[in-house]
Order: sequence, then structure tokens, then C-alpha cells
Amino acid sequence: MARRGKNSIKPLWIIIAVLLLGVAFIGSRLFITTTSEPFRTVAALDVKAYLDNANSLRSNVYKIEGEVSDSLAWSSTNGRLISVSVNKGEDVIPILVTTNFNHINIQKGQKFIFLLEVDNNGILRTKDLTKA
Repeated sequence: MARRGKNSIKPLWIIIAVLLLGVAFIGSRLFITTTSEPFRTVAALDVKAYLDNANSLRSNVYKIEGEVSDSLAWSSTNGRLISVSVNKGEDVIPILVTTNFNHINIQKGQKFIFLLEVDNNGILRTKDLTKA
């Protein structure tokens, strides 16, 4: 009779497979956490430059992260004017949340990341926003 060879899986191959799966999982977690920042390709608003002369920033798009300080005004045609505390509470800027975002409940103390456009009058208008 002829001898048959064993066709069992070697423990070394199991260890290598588990290590590769672990590395793939850790790599995917790192990739997801580093790319989850919204508007990462947009420049951050220089608040000092905006407060000094908003007209120099007209027609540009910026991002900013801040905490809602207060609701200043509301108009059914223009939207809500809110004040946002930025730079760890050092500065407060007004932002006009347009009517496109009426479905979002914005309350005092909430943190948001805003995608803003400086309009021709120097007013910061929201193009997009997300909770921070």
C-alpha cells in the first residue's frame, strides 16, 4: 500500500493569517479616524483677519469650529443669525445660518463645524454644517 501524506493546516499559517487580519483591522480603524474630519480640504477662517476687515475675505469659503453662544435674530426669508464662540472662547463671531438648515435644531452650547462663505457684505453665510 502507498503512504498518504498529511494535508493538515500548519499552526504557523493560522498565526500568520490572524496577524494579517489584525493588521488590516487596525489599519482600517486608523484610516477611518484620520479621514473623518469634515471639510478637511477647506482652509480655516482666520478670525483675527475677519474681525479686522471682513471685506478682504469676500467670496471665499472657509471652515470654522465653534460653540453656539446665543441666537441673535431670526427671519423666515434669510435664516437665523447666531453668535459662535471660537478660539476657546476668545472671540465671538456672527454667523447667518441660511434657511437651507431650518431642519437642524441649533441650541446654545452645541458645538458645530461650519463651512462658511463670506458674502459681498462681509457676512458669514453657512454653506454646510455638522455637529462637532
